[in-house]
Amino acid sequence: MKSNRQIMKSAFILILVLFQLQQKVCAQKREYYPDPDTTIQKRLEEWQDLKFGLLMHWGAYSQWSIVESWSISPDDVGWATGARTKRNEEDYFTYLQKYEALKKTFNPTKFDPSKWAAAAKDAGMKYMIFTTKHHDGFTMFDSKYTDYKITDKDCPFSVDPRSNVTKEVFNAFRKENLWVGAYFSKPDWHSDYYWWKRFPPIDHNVNYSIANHPEQWQKFVDYTHKQINELMSDYGKVDILWLDGGWVRTKTPEEIKREFTKNMESKNVMFNSQSQDINMPLLVKEARAKQPQLLVVDRDVPGEQQNYLTPEQHIPDTGLPYPWETCMTMGKSWSYIADENYKSADDIIKKLVDIVSKGGNYLLNIGPGPDGEWHEEAYERLKEIGKWTKQNGEAIYASRMYKVFGEGEKIRFTQSKDGKIKYVFLLGFPDKKIVSAKLELKKGSHLQMIGAKQKIEWKQITEGVEIAIPENLRSASEYVWVIKISE
Repeated sequence: MKSNRQIMKSAFILILVLFQLQQKVCAQKREYYPDPDTTIQKRLEEWQDLKFGLLMHWGAYSQWSIVESWSISPDDVGWATGARTKRNEEDYFTYLQKYEALKKTFNPTKFDPSKWAAAAKDAGMKYMIFTTKHHDGFTMFDSKYTDYKITDKDCPFSVDPRSNVTKEVFNAFRKENLWVGAYFSKPDWHSDYYWWKRFPPIDHNVNYSIANHPEQWQKFVDYTHKQINELMSDYGKVDILWLDGGWVRTKTPEEIKREFTKNMESKNVMFNSQSQDINMPLLVKEARAKQPQLLVVDRDVPGEQQNYLTPEQHIPDTGLPYPWETCMTMGKSWSYIADENYKSADDIIKKLVDIVSKGGNYLLNIGPGPDGEWHEEAYERLKEIGKWTKQNGEAIYASRMYKVFGEGEKIRFTQSKDGKIKYVFLLGFPDKKIVSAKLELKKGSHLQMIGAKQKIEWKQITEGVEIAIPENLRSASEYVWVIKISE
């Protein structure tokens, strides 16, 4: 017979799965509040031209080849407990102590961000988001407000002239003319202001009553503002502030009551439903005083501080009515895994096309290893992708969604901003011809497959438009073929 703990664990996992499914299904129903600042609106339009970016999750946890941060969360669910089980550590506090001691052995001597930046640029990536601090609180920049950082004297890499890795990464990617973005976790599980050592942590939320200890919470708010101010002041131009940990947000009394009732009904007592207000309007005002064109992504928190939305690990079924970006792993994990299994170039390119056809950007994650290198396979993937983007990039970058994103599973569309040029993506080489009821062509339209000089014949038929695709054009591209239509 199952224990009450096992029953609660199973119920919690089921609730989590259902919640994730609901998030996917309801992606188009999420609230979006445009930033009223015209400077930010213009900058957001420019960001939508970039289409393809790189995300990197990296920290001391890479030494253990485990999920980033989450293994030290006391949430009794698989994605939190799996790493502890993997390392045969049942006692949570012993595990936490060993995890935080990883700072003392982290020494990525092969760290070379210029190699990453060159590979990203060659792949056709136009922007980059780097984890300056994840939920565990380990800071990958030289913050004055914590000693839990890569530049601390107890970290062996601190003596290396490249130890302030965030500065090195930002500089390397700027040299390749990519936008740079700072991933920053709002919750900080190392900070005594968030997980106060007076109390044991219960789940991933703040572990004390903010109402009973407002002075302790204010210390955390000040700490968060100070660290972000460092990033905005000391690291050159920053284009994007990408904030994670959406549970750290303001909640109304009605929301708190609703969450509490829901959690109690589901016996989900681990979820903390109190408001965790860090004064986001002031934080953004302070940040933009230093970085006037800064885009801010307060993930999963409806409001003007969420300049674009970030569906995670999935592609919406249709185009979304606001700026958005799918963030997705190249392999199985956000963080480094020794035996990683990467997606194929064919899969990644088709995902890029699908996302762009629906009006989104594609943020692809690679996790650097404990030595400061990527898997060789990651470089190989980017090189393959780059061959395709160099040839077909005009149909991707600075494009906009056509009146429909596609037709069936094998055809996708984009168009130029002025609508004068249309592009048809073929996600599989067709058998002699394609028939499209969605594509509208004007008399005299010129069709040509990118990568070939041969003109493509077309005609209007009852079912729509019939386009003849000669077999010899198969060699014009790999993975996805693109037809350019000019009037």
